[in-house]
Amino acid sequence: MGRPRSDIDERVLRAAGQRFLNDGVDGASLREIARDAGTSVGMVTYYFPTKDSLFAAVVERAYAGLLDDFAAAFAPDVDFEAQIARLHRRVAALTEEEFLVMRLVLRELLLSSPRTPALLARFSRGHIPIVLGSMQQAYADGAIRGELPPAAVVLSLLTTALGVQIAARLVAGLGHEPFANLDPLRLADSVRELLFRGLAPRGGRDAP
Repeated sequence: MGRPRSDIDERVLRAAGQRFLNDGVDGASLREIARDAGTSVGMVTYYFPTKDSLFAAVVERAYAGLLDDFAAAFAPDVDFEAQIARLHRRVAALTEEEFLVMRLVLRELLLSSPRTPALLARFSRGHIPIVLGSMQQAYADGAIRGELPPAAVVLSLLTTALGVQIAARLVAGLGHEPFANLDPLRLADSVRELLFRGLAPRGGRDAP
């Protein structure tokens, strides 16, 4: 007979996320995670047999909800720019847990860790086809210039949505102007404006 359901797994996920962020996934101790969660190592491994399975569960806990919201952002009821505006504003409203997980994921991807292939496989079943499907329609509608490589467009969309907000929150924590009192929603709208219309003043001279 299985153990009765409790909140232990939720406590473990919260504790593991913070430990992974502080110490790295490979450096994090299951014993310390168990202590932070108020349980035993045995209970941690009961719910999550390996550290990689624990990391995957930490990511999925936040990602599943984000994925639903990304799908809603790219619903075809509005044009492409409005879809991106919804995406940027949703990312601007990341919860602290979602923000923590996004930082964990970014670090794993940048380090090409052993968990990177699993992350990429999950994303290829998640937000990537959603974004690509919307982009394909935008190309067909003329909302994206045809000469622009799709890879460049994807990277622009995802880095301006996720990367800018992550960087802004990290810099805001330092307390330096002009980032100390940054409004994430205003930043989202400004970045979307830059993405679609550039830095040059409207009506200004064309670049050579």
